Amino acid sequence: MNTPKILIIEDEVSIRKALADKFTRAGFEIVEAKDGEEGLNAVLSHKYDLILLDLVMPHMDGSDFLKRLRVDEFGKDVPVLILTNLNDDVKARKCADEGGKCEFVLKSEAKLEEVLEKAKKMMNK
Repeated sequence: MNTPKILIIEDEVSIRKALADKFTRAGFEIVEAKDGEEGLNAVLSHKYDLILLDLVMPHMDGSDFLKRLRVDEFGKDVPVLILTNLNDDVKARKCADEGGKCEFVLKSEAKLEEVLEKAKKMMNK
């Protein structure tokens, strides 16, 4: 069986590293990107089982990344778990309108274990 591959797109290094560590320890293969632009390049060169996506980032934010992702043949169906600090999640909800499997986690309230469990459910693992 192949090891599930997850792309983490997060500009805050401490959050990105904490997520990468948690998911690596849980047996996933992790690729990290610091913004949407880097994340998009990663998606176009490899296929992932799940993408963890921050919304507010430099260069290309999560909303723009998701719009571009969903026009790609592979990208239209890949599950995306959006990590946000936006309490009014209008922007986050708008992302779901791009289609595909998309869920949300409020970073300030979620523990790493909860993010891991939600991610596993989204991948049906």
